[in-house]
Amino acid sequence: MTLLLSHPASLDHLTPPGHPERPDRIRAIEQVLGESRFDKLTRGTAPEGSLDLVTLCHNEHYVDELRHIAPSSGLVYLDGDTAMSPGTWEAVMRGVGGAVAAADAVMSGAHHNAFVAMRPPGHHAEINKPMGFCFFDNAAIAARHAQRAYGIARVAVVDFDVHHGNGTQDIFWADPTVMYCSTHQMPLFPGTGASGERGEHDNIVNAPLAAEDGGAKFRAAFENVILPQLRKFSPELIVISAGFDAHYRDPLASLNLRAEDFGWVTRKVMEVAEASAGGRLVSVLEGGYDLDGLKESVAEHVTALMGG
Repeated sequence: MTLLLSHPASLDHLTPPGHPERPDRIRAIEQVLGESRFDKLTRGTAPEGSLDLVTLCHNEHYVDELRHIAPSSGLVYLDGDTAMSPGTWEAVMRGVGGAVAAADAVMSGAHHNAFVAMRPPGHHAEINKPMGFCFFDNAAIAARHAQRAYGIARVAVVDFDVHHGNGTQDIFWADPTVMYCSTHQMPLFPGTGASGERGEHDNIVNAPLAAEDGGAKFRAAFENVILPQLRKFSPELIVISAGFDAHYRDPLASLNLRAEDFGWVTRKVMEVAEASAGGRLVSVLEGGYDLDGLKESVAEHVTALMGG
């Protein structure tokens, strides 16, 4: 059984006109997952996360500062890409709470796997810095929470967003208990993710791809670089940073994946989860900025999670 967690608060994080990371992303996902083929999903609302959860991965001073910057009207710019509106704080905290609730549902055995359809995304947020549309790293927080609450030794975060998850890499760089694996287009924002960046314990696995590489090279990067390392690590939970901006229609990159590539990679990661983690897998939404590309990619991803 697959759990879908979302909350209307994710529509209240407003961005400037023309900004790619916009509320319509969630509306597009809701539309496609509202189709009858997804009737078997268990649907729930993302609870609000606590500051205690956020500080599993982020510096307390940074968390306090961000909470106090949150405006009561208008937009506050934290950098050229990243702004807060009055609804941002709740959206961000429900993103954290959703990721953690998904980890709880999966770790407790209530659900086999889960997809958290919340925004803003999280994988660019570093230990003490917002960046690239991101404030707190939901995938990283879910991983650390699962370790703390359930005593598991090894968690893997698998990131197929077209942009490298510099935040997740930053958080787990020196942590041998978490493996971070990423395919991403390079060179591209944020400029990190070279294959030589391997963490202090060989726990970071980067498989950069070039513009226009397409599905065959993406699949080869998983088959040859990521999946062997993942199997060897033998995680007890896998968290997916599910970004769909490597889709050929996406305006921010040019990796030229098709929706079926996202279905394929989801099933491949699920196989590893079945082998070492009892199938336990949590997926959290990251990027994906063309609405049609996002819809068809999420549909493939969630169909795979449901066993299709």
